[in-house]
Amino acid sequence: MSTYPSHFPAPHVHVLGVPIHAATFESLLAAIAQWVAEGRADPAAPTRQICTVSPEFVMIAQQDAEFMRVLRRADLCVADGVGLLWAARYLGRPLPERVTGSDGVPLIAERAAQEGWRLYLLGAAPGIAERAADVLRARYDGVQIVGTYAGSPAPEEEAEIVARVNASGAEILFVAYGAPQQEKWIARNRARLDVSVAMGVGGTFDFLAGVVPRAPRWMQRVGLEWLFRLLRQPWRWRRMLRLPRFVWAVWRHREHPLSEN
Repeated sequence: MSTYPSHFPAPHVHVLGVPIHAATFESLLAAIAQWVAEGRADPAAPTRQICTVSPEFVMIAQQDAEFMRVLRRADLCVADGVGLLWAARYLGRPLPERVTGSDGVPLIAERAAQEGWRLYLLGAAPGIAERAADVLRARYDGVQIVGTYAGSPAPEEEAEIVARVNASGAEILFVAYGAPQQEKWIARNRARLDVSVAMGVGGTFDFLAGVVPRAPRWMQRVGLEWLFRLLRQPWRWRRMLRLPRFVWAVWRHREHPLSEN
């Protein structure tokens, strides 16, 4: 089992078996600061895994036992998606705020520029991580992005990628292979990674690089970011069907929510 930092003594709520912590952006940064400090003090300190959980994650995990195990063993699971906020409130365990990877990465980069944390951007299509890194360097003077690489989540590439990341001296690794591949990749490799923190970030590099636009702020605030993405990427409609299924599943299991065990 994971050991939680003082900011997150235990998951706040379980949504269909997936643990969610009562995180805010402030407490997320505090946890990362604690883990990086531990890594600097002890090179043998473990790599901590952060998962940004959406309703889609939860529904995939219902059919993917390996993914469910990864989420349950992660050091921190934050609610990335208004559906998780609704579910937690419906289950009588409201969460303080939505903590998205798309907003979290720039905040982490900003703090990294202040604290000297070293970042590595892994994943997305070729060239996208480099463009995202350029954007972050332009925004946050002095941020240390010590490596970028597209790579692949294929198991046969793992040894080479881990070697690249470790050789860079990175302390925080962002992995953009999409769910559940990125979370599984981190879980498989965390024992041999030298980074303090590894976090799956989905399409964040695409947003930063300007390849895919984010929804307007007002749509994000009212929980319609999914609609914006669907209008721009109609091929996602099959994936979006998980959202009503998620609502139905939470409603059906309200009286008997699944436990972590």
